[in-house]
Amino acid sequence: MIRHLKNLLRLIRISFILAKHDALFLLEELKIAPVLVKSAGIIAAVHSAKGRPGERMVRAFYELGPTFIKLGQALSTRSDLLGENITADLAILQDKMPAFSSIEARRIIESELGKKIDEIFAEFDDAPVAAASIAQVHSARDLLGNKIAVKILRPGIEADFARDIEMLLWAAEITEGRIPKRLKAREVVQTFSESIKLELDLRMEAAAASEMAENFAADSEFRIPRVDWQRTSRRVLVTEWIEGISIANKEGLIAAGHDLYAITAKAASAMFKQILRDGFFHADMHPGNLFIDENGNIAAVDFGIMGRVDSATRRYLAEMLYGFFKRDYMKVAEVHFDAGYVPKGQSIELFAQACRGVGEPILGLPQNKISIAKLLGQLFKITEDFQMETQPQLLLLQKTMMLTEGIGRSLTPDINMWILTEPLIEDWARENMGAKARISAAIEDFRHLASGMHKLRGFMDNISSSIGPEGIKIHPASIEEMYLQKFAHNAKLFGMGFILVMGLLVTVFLIKH
Repeated sequence: MIRHLKNLLRLIRISFILAKHDALFLLEELKIAPVLVKSAGIIAAVHSAKGRPGERMVRAFYELGPTFIKLGQALSTRSDLLGENITADLAILQDKMPAFSSIEARRIIESELGKKIDEIFAEFDDAPVAAASIAQVHSARDLLGNKIAVKILRPGIEADFARDIEMLLWAAEITEGRIPKRLKAREVVQTFSESIKLELDLRMEAAAASEMAENFAADSEFRIPRVDWQRTSRRVLVTEWIEGISIANKEGLIAAGHDLYAITAKAASAMFKQILRDGFFHADMHPGNLFIDENGNIAAVDFGIMGRVDSATRRYLAEMLYGFFKRDYMKVAEVHFDAGYVPKGQSIELFAQACRGVGEPILGLPQNKISIAKLLGQLFKITEDFQMETQPQLLLLQKTMMLTEGIGRSLTPDINMWILTEPLIEDWARENMGAKARISAAIEDFRHLASGMHKLRGFMDNISSSIGPEGIKIHPASIEEMYLQKFAHNAKLFGMGFILVMGLLVTVFLIKH
């Protein structure tokens, strides 16, 4: 009961802020809570909310704070849920927040590392160089005098996120069955929750940076800062300091004598290697996280959001793009059906026709205007018509490619950066899509099948051992669990009734006032 009341009060505050910015338009589209939507329109008019729907949502998320800034960034990959226009606006959400005090920063460092600041660093700059929703970064010098970056989690951030995620999960539960299944509210919140838990442990970010550094150990054109593991903990991350010019500062790069064409080629090559070669990519490659060093090489920072694609997905992606480039739409359709992304009951001919409708308008453009990210985005839009399951890893990949394309266009608008990687892609295809690669893939599939059969046999043995002369044995703990589930179900029904009454009272209050 207390949980319902606490979450309801929090939801009322959130609804008011969204209403103030006229950002409850999704409820209107879904025809949910018409009284609330009508009240929201009055509140928005009073506050003169203006702009596109996505822009209004961005302003609301900024006011709602860290959790919703992160949620907006996560939703910016879900064009399948919100549409391209809204997700394009959400993509501009910059993760910037007011800094917390240097006194608090020093306290956290000393508590985490068990030493006084002057025993850890030769110098520590109290003024942060960047402050985001989860952490802020200070410059410092280690005991040998080397300049380093010190990232520190915000105080109390874990409790703030836990409170908001609990409320979001509660809201997803009580609306289940009342909103379209395609929105997958509970699944979206759970995925978001899991990604946030990883970001709240800076050792995970350190591990991601370390793994990517190993992948690029032989490639000086894409640099990853070294992790200082001795000064890194759950709430503190220390890395090598990256000195350079932001990749977004085109004038500064030109003034420093850098070759913009070469930088674009390096960005495209790095993205290709991350996706197809390694299957592990930096999923937050906005310009603020990329710098150009004095040698013209790209250096990346902030490894809190990463993406992975397994070998089967990489082969699917390569074959699918190859089919599009050759305008072989039947091949594109076959790849989707072979991968199991489109149910077998669907028409492969109709799906090929839909792929043609996506590919021709984009591939018919001049070479420098062709966008692979837009091609993927349009492809994902037709998935609902063919009951194709959403592939979250590909949505994150599409957003990353969109950011990379944006960087390429800003530096060299006359060049399609993906054309620059054509030789690399051809080499990768020969190595990974030839007869030898297919044999290796078949062997791997057989191993998975054998492992599955072994587990199935164990499962069947367990069932057989539970069947006696009097039938199937049920463990006492299982019976206890059944009673607990029944009690929880009854409690949930009571809680929903209470919520409906509270909602009615709030509605009456809004109408009268």
